[in-house]
Amino acid sequence: MTAAERRGGRLLVGCAGWSIPSQHMHLFGPGDSHLARYATRFSIVEINSTFYRPHQPRTFERWAASVPKEFRFSVKVPQAITHHARLHGVGDALSAFLDSIAGLGPKLGGLLVQLPPGLVFDARTAGTFFTMLRRRTDVPVACEPRHASWFEPAVDVLWQRHGVARVAADPARLPSAAQAGGSQRDWRYWRWHGSPRIYYSPYDDAALGALAAAMRAGTRGAPAGWCILDNTAGGHAMGDAARLQAMLAGK
Repeated sequence: MTAAERRGGRLLVGCAGWSIPSQHMHLFGPGDSHLARYATRFSIVEINSTFYRPHQPRTFERWAASVPKEFRFSVKVPQAITHHARLHGVGDALSAFLDSIAGLGPKLGGLLVQLPPGLVFDARTAGTFFTMLRRRTDVPVACEPRHASWFEPAVDVLWQRHGVARVAADPARLPSAAQAGGSQRDWRYWRWHGSPRIYYSPYDDAALGALAAAMRAGTRGAPAGWCILDNTAGGHAMGDAARLQAMLAGK
């Protein structure tokens, strides 16, 4: 963990991926890979590539060996589970996925479950899925639902039962989606994708300042708060993450 993050307490900042644009290379120390350089400044990262394709276990072992002891990875659950199967009958797929990422060892910080926008909340389907997931792992889990039905008060029972944090997203599809919710057992999780143009737009100081305030308020009683900047398409995530990190550290 960097000195800035130590001063920021439990509030950690990172990016979706670790490919460093040339304009932000000066923010990082030396290293023999992009990941090793990334880890000189940030102590968390979100692996999104697992959403699209599987990786060999040795890949995760190599990544874990490239970063300091305190570094943690959040890993996105495959779209084959969340989008194609839509959470139905995915026990074997969950087992295979978790086996593949086991090489991260104690550096596995948690799992991200992003749901398709059209997936309507169904208590039986959701309950079965998270029960299967929890039978296989006790790592922190954050879920980013994107249909309005997942934000009804009745869904809080699901989040609490299975210890799942509900992601606070930007841009938010409805006002409550901007707020971190669900269980506070393990973490709070913010995912900022770029606004107004998703994945491309940078954030100004006012937006990042408001985010820093929300993170401070939203992590009271929770072990940790993570924020992942996902506005990578325009190359802004690293710079925005560094500015947010400094704000949280009181700089």
